[in-house]
Amino acid sequence: RKLFDAIRDRSVVAWNAMISGYEQNGLAERAIEVYKEMQAVKAVPDSMTFVATLSACAQAGALDLGREVDRRIVSERMDISVFLGSALVNMYARCGVVDKARRWFDALQERNVVTWTSMIAGYGMHGHGHEAIKLFHLMRREGPPPNHVTFVAVLSACAHAGLVMEGRDAFACMKRIYGLVPRIEHYCSMVDMFGRAGLLDEAMQFISDYMPGEPGPEVWTAVLGACKMHKNFNLGVEVAERLIALEPENPSYHVLLSNIYALSGKMHHVEKVRNTMIKRRLKKQIGFSLIELGGTSHLFRMGEKSHPQTTEIYQYLEELIHRISAAGYMPETESVLHELEEEEREGALRYHSEKLAVAYGLMMSVGSTTPIRVIKNLRICGDCHLAIKFMSSVENREIVVRDKHRFHHFKDGKCSCLEYW
Repeated sequence: RKLFDAIRDRSVVAWNAMISGYEQNGLAERAIEVYKEMQAVKAVPDSMTFVATLSACAQAGALDLGREVDRRIVSERMDISVFLGSALVNMYARCGVVDKARRWFDALQERNVVTWTSMIAGYGMHGHGHEAIKLFHLMRREGPPPNHVTFVAVLSACAHAGLVMEGRDAFACMKRIYGLVPRIEHYCSMVDMFGRAGLLDEAMQFISDYMPGEPGPEVWTAVLGACKMHKNFNLGVEVAERLIALEPENPSYHVLLSNIYALSGKMHHVEKVRNTMIKRRLKKQIGFSLIELGGTSHLFRMGEKSHPQTTEIYQYLEELIHRISAAGYMPETESVLHELEEEEREGALRYHSEKLAVAYGLMMSVGSTTPIRVIKNLRICGDCHLAIKFMSSVENREIVVRDKHRFHHFKDGKCSCLEYW
């Protein structure tokens, strides 16, 4: 960046290098800032500028800017290369507009393995497992040969839609038909698929029979998530302890073990885990939620009070919770600080970041029918998932939440994930 700032007369290559450099290092917001600087000085972008910027939009969930880039590409009648086309497909899929991603996919004259994989992954993230499998079969008939990343997308789509038989078939054809040796990501996706479907014995058998060497943390994390989901607490404790032995300084494993103990009612064990975390100075990752309105991103953390409209947001959320409670919502307090009284636990859940972001989005768009779109850096919690289902019903609005693992489309009191999350 120092070198970049020192250049007086920057070429488009310099701008592209800086934008793509930020994007490829996971600094999407910084990449977007550079693109906006480029616009401000009236530097002329090329197709690679748009590829890098669209990739940053996909990463950050910046749908408004992504749409603006799309309009500019169309208005300037740019040649849609396979790279630019793939970037558009990926941006729309990862920003929650999967139907628009498919329209771009269908419109492209040329598609490479990245284009096909982006669309399959998009369907998978949105819970459209059957569509992902249909497209995978079409790719096998008419497209380029699938690669390792394609199979990760297919297996993940199967895991998030409960398509166990289809997942088995895809895993089997990897090596048999395409000569691709499964990697850790493929084994992990298979274990995740069995676990989400409640087939924990099969998940453990798969690890024993198929995995070369000792399973790593990714695999055991998938098993642990399934144990929590299906309330297999004995196996959950065993797996969490394995994870802590593998990575003792990782706070998330201690939090998961604490949650498993809490759900099984072993409160003295919860206390022991928390004391261990305090002694080792391990802190859990802070959750936050982002919502983009009018091209501006608003960030919320649990109990956030720094927003200029804090008073109005909290008041609106209180009214919203009153309305959804009247419709049948009851807070899911079982995994929140069991030493607290029930009323205190409800308070701890009430101001989670995703609830604040959704409330702000609804408050700022009263009378609108456009979907509310929120990005969460961690997995959405069970209570927020339930509450937002009710919010979508009482507000008669579609609410889309992209969490760490997938998209949740809430509409008419239901979620697209069908509880596979």
